[in-house]
Amino acid sequence: MTVSLLDGWFPWALRIASAILVVLAIRWRNRRWRARWLSIAAGTAIAGAVAAWVAVPAALALADPVPTEAWVWFAVLLFAALMPILGWRGDRWWRRGVALLAVMLTTVTLVNAVNAAIGYYPTIRDAWRTVSHAPMPAAVDPAQLGAVPPTTSSGQIVAVTIPDTLSHFRHRREFVYLPPAWFRQPRPHLPVLELIGGVFAVPDDWIRAGHAVETANAYAQQHSGLAPILVFTDATGDVITDTECVAGDAEDHLVKEIPAYIVSTFDAAPSPRNWSVAGWSMGGTCAVDLVVEHPETFGHFVDISGDLGPNLGSKKDTISKLFNGDSAAWAAHDPLTVLAHRGPYRDVTGLFICGTAEPAHVRQAGELSTAARQAGIPTELTILPGDHTWKFAARAFAAALPRLAAQLDLAPP
Repeated sequence: MTVSLLDGWFPWALRIASAILVVLAIRWRNRRWRARWLSIAAGTAIAGAVAAWVAVPAALALADPVPTEAWVWFAVLLFAALMPILGWRGDRWWRRGVALLAVMLTTVTLVNAVNAAIGYYPTIRDAWRTVSHAPMPAAVDPAQLGAVPPTTSSGQIVAVTIPDTLSHFRHRREFVYLPPAWFRQPRPHLPVLELIGGVFAVPDDWIRAGHAVETANAYAQQHSGLAPILVFTDATGDVITDTECVAGDAEDHLVKEIPAYIVSTFDAAPSPRNWSVAGWSMGGTCAVDLVVEHPETFGHFVDISGDLGPNLGSKKDTISKLFNGDSAAWAAHDPLTVLAHRGPYRDVTGLFICGTAEPAHVRQAGELSTAARQAGIPTELTILPGDHTWKFAARAFAAALPRLAAQLDLAPP
């Protein structure tokens, strides 16, 4: 089902239906009951939402605010959940059913309010594929590539299991996009772009929410089938861990195992000038960090709405949680510190893209861009209309790919 979860009639239908069910679930009874228990339920719901508003962003080290609508629906959900608890005894069976249905539908409305804010699941079909663990559409096994005929219209998504014998990083299945030119004979040695998503991520985020394959196919159709090989990486290992690409041996996986596998398996170009890293949010932070730390592997980065450096809240919390309290380890992965001590760089470029509605990221990108130029890295800082959502990330990647392709020696400037 291609019904949009982000805008249109369906999100509004969810809101209206949830509101109606919550009203129906209220135990009106007598005036005394309403004055006492409805007041208690409303006060508890508001207090719980305020407490969550304060505690959740700090506990999860969220750099960007949760949308106000999500907190409103969280308060409504708490209120709806209290209705069957306070009035279960003595209620008719149908009212109990309505109350439970109100809780379930309000939960869906809350989840979709967050989803709409970040643009994670664009349609019901996208959400169902993840919930049902459906295979990635059109993904093939590397062993089947020989049967794919040459084409100039679209590339192929390949599901890969990259060995973790070096890093021992327990990653999930990853994906590789091979552009149409890869299927030609003789096969060109194409440049590579590693793509990294945000926190709470899965490896196919850039495929589903970031529309990277559609963007690469559109570029390939305009350039005789040429486009970079895209690697949709797993930088976290699961949906609840925030590694910032430096914890849990994630860095070794991204820097050592993936390049070695892609070069040997897909005949990719091995030179650092043909390798790049791009990411959104946490992935943007990773892109800068990985390139400035490992210019012997990567020559280019695209930072879309990333932070100033690895970030789990305050500097103290970041050092404690990511680096086990080791300040020297933090400094070794802090881009500003690395840029100040490792430069001057050669044959490295950078692109920063931020939205007009995320001033903190714009400021941080400006600071990083200045430091990078001082260290010998030519950079661009582009500000586009938008905020901290996957919808913006998709537009930013579409804007970045032509410039990045030129830097990767794929096409003339």
